[in-house]
Amino acid sequence: MRLIRNTLLTTIVTSLVITGCNDNFLNTKPLDQVSQAAVWTDAALAEAFVTEIYAGLGNGGFDEQMLASLTDETIFTHPGRNITTITESRSNPADPGWINGTISWANMYQRIRAANLALKNLEKPQFENANGIVDRLKGEALFMRAYYYHQLIRYYGAVPLVDRPYELGEADYLAKRNTWEENVNFIVKDLDESAKLLDGKSMARGRASKAAALALKSRVLVYAASDLHDIPTAKAKSATIAAYSNPEFLGYVSGNRTERWQKAKDAAKAVLDLPNLGNQLNLSAPLPREEAIQTYINNSMARNGGEREIILGRYFINAKQENGGRQGLFNGPNGYNNWAGNTPIQHMIDDYEMMDGSRFDWNKAEHAAAPYTNRDPRFYASILYDGAQWKPRSSANAPRDPLGQIQTGSYEIVNSSGQKATHFGLDTRKSVIEDWNGSYTGYYARKFIDANPAIVDQNTWQEVPWPVLRYTEAVLNYVEACIELGQDAEALTWLNKIRFRSGMPAITSTGAALRERYRNERRVEMFMEEQRYHDARRWMITPTAFARKANGINITGTLKPGKTLSVYKYDPTSYDYKYTVFEIDPGKENRTWNDKMYFLPIHRDEINRNKNLVQNPGY
Repeated sequence: MRLIRNTLLTTIVTSLVITGCNDNFLNTKPLDQVSQAAVWTDAALAEAFVTEIYAGLGNGGFDEQMLASLTDETIFTHPGRNITTITESRSNPADPGWINGTISWANMYQRIRAANLALKNLEKPQFENANGIVDRLKGEALFMRAYYYHQLIRYYGAVPLVDRPYELGEADYLAKRNTWEENVNFIVKDLDESAKLLDGKSMARGRASKAAALALKSRVLVYAASDLHDIPTAKAKSATIAAYSNPEFLGYVSGNRTERWQKAKDAAKAVLDLPNLGNQLNLSAPLPREEAIQTYINNSMARNGGEREIILGRYFINAKQENGGRQGLFNGPNGYNNWAGNTPIQHMIDDYEMMDGSRFDWNKAEHAAAPYTNRDPRFYASILYDGAQWKPRSSANAPRDPLGQIQTGSYEIVNSSGQKATHFGLDTRKSVIEDWNGSYTGYYARKFIDANPAIVDQNTWQEVPWPVLRYTEAVLNYVEACIELGQDAEALTWLNKIRFRSGMPAITSTGAALRERYRNERRVEMFMEEQRYHDARRWMITPTAFARKANGINITGTLKPGKTLSVYKYDPTSYDYKYTVFEIDPGKENRTWNDKMYFLPIHRDEINRNKNLVQNPGY
């Protein structure tokens, strides 16, 4: 033992003598981190840093709770997610309601700081500008900074503009809110610079590009020209905004609105002029019905030509399983062992036109008797409704539904005793399959869900990108700007390109009627793409659109005389179907509107941290 102890002591002393002469012994570097100085001397590390800035995109809009359920598109099925705090206008600075990571004030500023760090360190790069990598990284960082600021202003109004990374030991970190006009100008300047730096660069999918910069600029300028952000108009429509002492945080208090619409039009046209974007927008007549349905599915799934619709996407691969690949699980029918998260409400269903371009009307007997017949082809590509053909059921449930049809009603069948009995649809809240995950509305989302029969339930994932920016949005932005400038003929030319691709007849309306047709077209085309939340607010139609109670459909099927079915299937030759619209129980969700909800509240914690912040109106 003494020998061992002496040997050990000698070894330690010797090692101390040897290492004591070597300064590097104490200057070790952590193996799991890279120093900031090292990042900006290596092109690959610098690119990795800029790539991480994109993480603020989260899953895009493909979280379990979707922004659509804060609007008159869908309702969220499951309780306890704070969505009703917003839909019932109960938001307040201590409890704003459901805010996901792509909306969070703190998250956005975290990513803005990262972009500022990149831009500062790329001003004098310490590595070669091989193949223009420095310009490309600067262009991406500028785009992402603009994107995160755009996220902030469209939820919160004007915010403090920070264009550099704060350092330790500064005298003051308490920034004031800049004006709305200053915010818009800042974002547009970043996007203009980004577009120049990225021009001619070959960009990997999922990364910013010249097209993305121009498309985001188009969105920002259309928003900026809208009613909510023209303070004289907003004050006339809202007493809450009229009483606010700092309207410069919400919109333009001076200037020429026509000029703002012209800038919005020019920005959108710059996107339209780019080559190799968009899918089937040069038609002179409507596509046949089935082809139109498939084209809309292709655009939603970014496949078979639809990938040209995606200007910037958040992509998902099965090799890295993220929640963005679980839309089939999140929104699919419970009868397929899915969760029915965000289910369409009847108001949305009713806004899909008839195939001839007329409005659907429950007061018309032929419409009420067959509400899912001869509708806009986009309806069939977006909605799963009673009787819709879908996928084969799981092997355990296939005997209950051999045909793979959506069942959201209750129907008569003849049981083994020869007596009539009630069969509750497999996709209802009285199903024998996961009834707690059934839709309250009688509908499910079809959009963004892969129809591959192999992808049935939560055991499989899908690879569908979230459209952060897509080409058709820019087309719609152009149409809107033309309408507001009184250029109806040009607006109709481009709006009917979208209509023809959708299998729908041309619109010929003008003036106010054209504006209404356009707004409905945008609602239908951009369903579940996080457009409606912002569109209804900036148009200031929310007091009507979002105050309506969420609603759904009750469906009953009664056997015709002489008909006997023991296993239910959708069959109008065997059943008489009755469709009754109902309002969602107020205990589930009681939708109301308060004008304070035009903007989210700045959280109490942020106000407490920064005494210079001024709260939004109504809070």
